[in-house]
Amino acid sequence: MENEKTSKRRILQGKVVSNKMDKTVVVEVERRVLHPKYKKFMKKNARYHAHDENNEYELNDVVQIQESRPLSKLKRWNVIKRLS
Repeated sequence: MENEKTSKRRILQGKVVSNKMDKTVVVEVERRVLHPKYKKFMKKNARYHAHDENNEYELNDVVQIQESRPLSKLKRWNVIKRLS
């Protein structure tokens, strides 16, 4: 049996929409929600402030973020990796 530790923290995928702050990026995550009455899919966006330790992510990068402990008033996510 391997000793792999699985994390219970959420992992989301989104696009970097701002990197103007030091060691912080704003990632916009898009999700599709079914309208209960009209049965049509709608797009809903959420913006998360994520920690970027080395200031390495640029605008329009697609990244994965993972939930973490509170790092500041707004930051509760860490950038894991760049997808594109």
